[in-house]
Amino acid sequence: QVQLVESGGGLVQSGGSLTLSCAVSGSIFRINDMAWLRQAPGKQREVVARITRDGSTQYHDSVKGRFAGSRDNAAKTMYLQMSRLNPEDSAVYYCYARIMTRNQGPGFTDSDYWGQGTQVTVSP
Repeated sequence: QVQLVESGGGLVQSGGSLTLSCAVSGSIFRINDMAWLRQAPGKQREVVARITRDGSTQYHDSVKGRFAGSRDNAAKTMYLQMSRLNPEDSAVYYCYARIMTRNQGPGFTDSDYWGQGTQVTVSP
């Protein structure tokens, strides 16, 4: 069974830094696109960073220059380095991955997987 587990969230003061990790486990053939999303109370979930398999990144305008996404395909882990955090960054951060798994019969299946979320709180 494929699982995504985030870690690294917590409480930090404005201007501080945090690094989130997302570890993928289970029987996996290949991890394709990965992403970090966040959802603040009363707001829609938004994509913060998208990371392709080859490491190319795209960021939400509000985090450009402050957040850096990366991944280690061999370790099946994705990271989000967050710096110069401000209270508007407070949210539950979710890990997402598009993962290909081998079928019990012939062929493969491409599916979306989500982590359970980790809370990031930035105090003024």
